Amino acid sequence: MIVYQNTKQGFTNDVRTGGIDDIVLAAFRRTVGQGVSPNERRAWQNSLTSMYVVMDDDEIPADAGVSIELQIPQTSKRIDFIISGQDAARSDRAVVVELKQWESAEPTAMDGVVRTFVGQAVRDVSHPSYQAWSYAQLLRDFNEEVQEGDIGLHACAYLHNFTGTQLDDPFYAPWLDRAPLFRKGDAERLRTFIKRWVKYGDSTQVAYRIDRGRIRPSKSLADAVAGLMEGNAEFTMIDEQKVVYERALQLVRDTPAGEKRVLVVEGGPGTGKSVVAVNLVARLIQDRQTSAYVTKNAAPRAVFESRLTGSMTKSRYSSLFQGSGGFIATERGTFRTLVVDEAHRLNEKSGLYRNLGDNQIKELIHAADVTVFFLDEDQRVDLLDIGSKDEILFWASELGAEVDEMQLESQFRCNGSDGYIAWLDHVLQIRETANTRLGELDYDFDFRVFDDPTSLRAAIEAKNEERNRARMVAGYCWRWESKKDPSAYDIVFEEHDFRMRWNLTDDGGLWLVKPESVSEIGCIHTCQGLELDTVGVIIGPDLVVRDGRVVTRPEERDQYDRTIRGYKKRLKTDPEGARKDARRIILNTYRTLMSRGMKGCWVWCVDEETNGWFREMSNRAGAPPGA
Repeated sequence: MIVYQNTKQGFTNDVRTGGIDDIVLAAFRRTVGQGVSPNERRAWQNSLTSMYVVMDDDEIPADAGVSIELQIPQTSKRIDFIISGQDAARSDRAVVVELKQWESAEPTAMDGVVRTFVGQAVRDVSHPSYQAWSYAQLLRDFNEEVQEGDIGLHACAYLHNFTGTQLDDPFYAPWLDRAPLFRKGDAERLRTFIKRWVKYGDSTQVAYRIDRGRIRPSKSLADAVAGLMEGNAEFTMIDEQKVVYERALQLVRDTPAGEKRVLVVEGGPGTGKSVVAVNLVARLIQDRQTSAYVTKNAAPRAVFESRLTGSMTKSRYSSLFQGSGGFIATERGTFRTLVVDEAHRLNEKSGLYRNLGDNQIKELIHAADVTVFFLDEDQRVDLLDIGSKDEILFWASELGAEVDEMQLESQFRCNGSDGYIAWLDHVLQIRETANTRLGELDYDFDFRVFDDPTSLRAAIEAKNEERNRARMVAGYCWRWESKKDPSAYDIVFEEHDFRMRWNLTDDGGLWLVKPESVSEIGCIHTCQGLELDTVGVIIGPDLVVRDGRVVTRPEERDQYDRTIRGYKKRLKTDPEGARKDARRIILNTYRTLMSRGMKGCWVWCVDEETNGWFREMSNRAGAPPGA
């Protein structure tokens, strides 16, 4: 869908009238059915006036096409500005321009990410060149007219108020090469770039054809995904994982286009939910069906992409991994299939301030013919998590979707020890099980209780040297001071000469796999849905044991911890309900942290009595590292 479409001559005439923002706003209301914020309207006025200056050149054909706000397939994102026409060889071309009003920005250590002031705060956002390239790549990968109509796409970014050189850092060279960046004073250079690709007018209606193009994965994308999956041992399915995978594919095949089907797959930690989910999306893309892997947390998306591609840099495959809040305005049935991992982490509202959309479960079912939800209700770790089976079934019924249910039961994490997971539930007093003493079980899983955090850290660092698959994590009981002051330490135990920082923002969702990040401590948000060989867990003062009873203390969580936001306010009106829900969140958090390890979980508790309790319940002495 294109909001505004005209010739170059028509566009320049509209700008000369001084009301281009009014014209685009009226078109936006007609096509989208709603208005925009005053800030976005001012952005149109400023940026489009800057593009008028660039386009005011007789060598850019008067009948070249100009398109504003083209919606990108399968997303709510829009391309700011497109110039379309033909090159010197009469081949169809389109130039994609990402427009920014930024006056300043700083580089980061994250691939394709910069830091600037947007939305009333300094935030990490995509580098404009990466953003422009990724938008063009999405059209190449998912717009059939671009693929089969042989339309050449060329991307660039124009920061018309920006004078600095910070974004030219060599670190961003791959994206600058793919999509050049132009800044204030570069109007002539941008003209030259446009004229290189658009010499003749848009007689073949390039933009119109793109707008009407069928949404379908390209053959090159399908072949590339097939190559990534072939021989990738990390995503090999076994036993019931294969059964769930084949059943899901069958449901997709059997569901007529436009109808609704929902598959709910329940499974505990380590049962292979994510393995099946990634395989499912890969196969559907290979079959050239519109599909995406969806999860709320950024960490699983980043890590799975890196494990598929063997690279920690952004790629064309990033579009296959999407957040759960991006389907607010997605039209019904845009996707053939959405595969939703960690569905227990879904929220009702989306956006930075939790004020957008209606209900994420509703929006996901609405956006696809077939929606597959993988969930474990015992991993709901935030008071805002609404991802329960009952909630999914409710919205499936409301939207007229037929529902199927399946289970993944076999444990492949924790060395396949179902007994360890049952013991964990028992010792945390989540529910009673027959597994009351870990030492009495026949299992091969390395559970240890350490006497101090310093020896735990040393053991994890030593273990990490083997395969870069050991990390320390902790409950969110310490303020993230190092976020603003990189020299500060967050988790400090002076009596043990222990100082560590929470995971650095520069690692983004890749904290779990960056080799140097073993020196940092992760939290529930950076490891949920992922696995390690050995996990070292610091149990904070929010969970203590008194006389054999597990006591949760929400007040010991850091005041900025979003997972229990609203607890204190609710405590005044519904104290029993508030304490019950907060207890569930804290217990589920430690259950999740303590089940991240494939081979081992090593623990130290801040509270001495609690440390003793875990040692007693495990029936194992606090063995020294390596014992």
